[in-house]
Amino acid sequence: MTGLSGRVAVVTGAGRGIGAGIARLLAAQGASVVVNDLGVELDGSGADKGPAAEVVREITEAGGTAIADGGDVSDPDQAEGLVRTAIEEFGKLDVLVNVAGILRDRMIFNLSEKEWDDVIRVHLKGHYNTTKPAAAYWRDQRNPDGHFRLINFTSVSGLHGAPGQPNYASAKMGIVGLTYSCANALGRYGVTANAISPGAATRMTASIPSERQSGALRDDDERSPDNIAPIVAYIASEASDWLTGQVVGARGYEVHLYNKPAPVRHIVSDGPWEPDRLAQLVERTFKPAVTGNGR
Repeated sequence: MTGLSGRVAVVTGAGRGIGAGIARLLAAQGASVVVNDLGVELDGSGADKGPAAEVVREITEAGGTAIADGGDVSDPDQAEGLVRTAIEEFGKLDVLVNVAGILRDRMIFNLSEKEWDDVIRVHLKGHYNTTKPAAAYWRDQRNPDGHFRLINFTSVSGLHGAPGQPNYASAKMGIVGLTYSCANALGRYGVTANAISPGAATRMTASIPSERQSGALRDDDERSPDNIAPIVAYIASEASDWLTGQVVGARGYEVHLYNKPAPVRHIVSDGPWEPDRLAQLVERTFKPAVTGNGR
């Protein structure tokens, strides 16, 4: 680790779980951290300044530098205020880590419009609400060597298509698209943009029925949300300029790089498709790749 001395980071959803672990490690590596958390319940209800304040207390007692922010990232004005707080309190912003989120799990046929809207609003719009002012600030710095970092959070629920989380999965895949777009748009301003797909024991995973959870990690140490923080800290450092537009998985003691979507088979016609011919070629060429056999 090259360290984060002198860098300034905002971490949303940092009052508990993965976000808290990230905030603590960034501070331990030398960053000044704005610990953002609205302190809501898992479904987004309520508000409590206590979790963010507790993480700040832990950081400062360990010799680090941090302040708490109780802003709601789903509110554009409060999200912009969060970015402004970092700049006003610490003089700049180098790193934005978007972790905040809620759950409203239902099968698609039972999912209400409000449950859809609430999850999209906090996750996908929440990422937009913080990213827009941060990107505008970074653009205004006119520093192509600024080592600025946008670190978003996606999920295997989106990447693999969790059946009971159509709202959450859609938001998380939308965040991947947002990350790809920002990587392409902001590189000229010294910004890298990447997404983390985490696996850890958190309030969210505890709410998911065991039969829908991915393979179990071996013990509490391996399941700790703190295991996600080291790869985030590396990406937040100036050493990671080479990494942008990627999805990185972190789970237990594993870190992996996802491939980007790309064609794996193709068929070509020299004119408009005749339906029966198209069907024949699709089954002959695509079906083995999808099913693993040609039957």
